[in-house]
Amino acid sequence: MSQRSKPQRPKLRILSYLLVITFFGIILSVGTYYSYYAQVGERGVNEVNAVLMSENKKVFEPVLPDRNISLPQDFQFHPDFQHEWWHYFANVEDESGEKFSIQWSFFRIATDERETTGWQSPQLFISNVVITSKSQVWKEQRLARGGIGQAGMNNRPFRIWIDNWNWRSLGTTPFPGRLSISTDTFGIELNSITKGPYVLNGENGYQEKHDLLPVASYSFSAPFLSLNGSLTLEGETKVVSGTAWLQKEWGSGLLGEGQQGWDWFVFNLEDGSSLSINRYRHNQQLPYVFGTLATRSGRVFQLTEADIEITPLNNTTLFNGRRLPLQWIINVPEHQINLTTRIQRRDMWLPFVIPYWEGPIMASGSHEAVGFMQLTGY
Repeated sequence: MSQRSKPQRPKLRILSYLLVITFFGIILSVGTYYSYYAQVGERGVNEVNAVLMSENKKVFEPVLPDRNISLPQDFQFHPDFQHEWWHYFANVEDESGEKFSIQWSFFRIATDERETTGWQSPQLFISNVVITSKSQVWKEQRLARGGIGQAGMNNRPFRIWIDNWNWRSLGTTPFPGRLSISTDTFGIELNSITKGPYVLNGENGYQEKHDLLPVASYSFSAPFLSLNGSLTLEGETKVVSGTAWLQKEWGSGLLGEGQQGWDWFVFNLEDGSSLSINRYRHNQQLPYVFGTLATRSGRVFQLTEADIEITPLNNTTLFNGRRLPLQWIINVPEHQINLTTRIQRRDMWLPFVIPYWEGPIMASGSHEAVGFMQLTGY
């Protein structure tokens, strides 16, 4: 019996080693998981504010309230500032009545304040595009270094591009303009024109984002756009038409210390007006809330926290384990606006360089509305 049992000992020893390694592997994984989420909870560290926070070692042009927005000049790049981005949200319908939502973003982020060309340029460009239907999502991201011609901007005529994705117009403003995007799985050709005035957010385009820290940006939007064009999906081209919203924003350090992220909603209401609501979240502080209500006739109402009631409902756990509120109640009592939002799809977490949830939403209550929601820092 003793001779037959000896060959089993190496196998038992190997099995014991494997069990020990597995045990410590599990402990290490759990420890890393809880360590990361403890940092997020205690210090407010996440992928968004790690990129967009101000850094004292870097010198960029400050965002000050005495600078007024000037159009069309301010459609151009502002390289003296650290961040700059365009957001384009569109709701379209094809000839058979099928509906699609389109999200296109174009970011410029400077790693430092140097003014150099070629591969030494500190400018980074990021562009995201997402198309959503009732049953499917198409998405892609492009990244480029500034200074080598892969991405950039021209003012006369207006054009911004990254690779073969571009927005171009015949004049100095984006409108009328054409968004052209081509990938291996989908394509976009959309022509947009303005059907209402531009809207300056905040005080003449100066938008504060914290009640104590000097965190602000310059911001304006074109929320009244009409569009037509085509979508190519899975090899089939569809003629589409609809409405869209474009917002431009730039600054230096769009998040301050302790800011975790933001919740942003844009709505086109059934009465023809547009509503933008922002909720900037802070670590161990109350959120900072602001918004803009605008009409096609040119009336603009700047909304403060005193004007807005915004309540997130139950959190939803996504497939990646992140928990975030996907349904909200948004009221603006003075303007008789009472909205309850609902999403079209829950699987709209976008695992881009700066990850966030962004997708089409609808709202009902005092008004019927369609729009988009962006949730970052969760």
